[in-house]
Amino acid sequence: MVIVGGWFTVDPGERDAFIAGQADAIRRSRAEQGCIEYVIAADPVEPGRAVLFERWASQADLDAHLAGLSSAPKADGPQVAPAALSIVVYDVSGERTLA
Repeated sequence: MVIVGGWFTVDPGERDAFIAGQADAIRRSRAEQGCIEYVIAADPVEPGRAVLFERWASQADLDAHLAGLSSAPKADGPQVAPAALSIVVYDVSGERTLA
């Protein structure tokens, strides 16, 4: 399993538009082979921050997803560009239930 985690900062007044602008890409990603979870959501404490969380069954599935991004359809209308972002890939060697 591979986990991708990250964050985006945008103008606080544009955060909802930023997240809404990602909805089609989220739906497409969730339909891809090996996608277990794909979410971009509002940070509940920082109004100008959105959080990214992805889980992929394998690195090969993530690689296929990333390769397809350049040919993915672009959203209609203006898009909100993040002022900053950080995205990190974590290789998972195991998992266990917390609760």
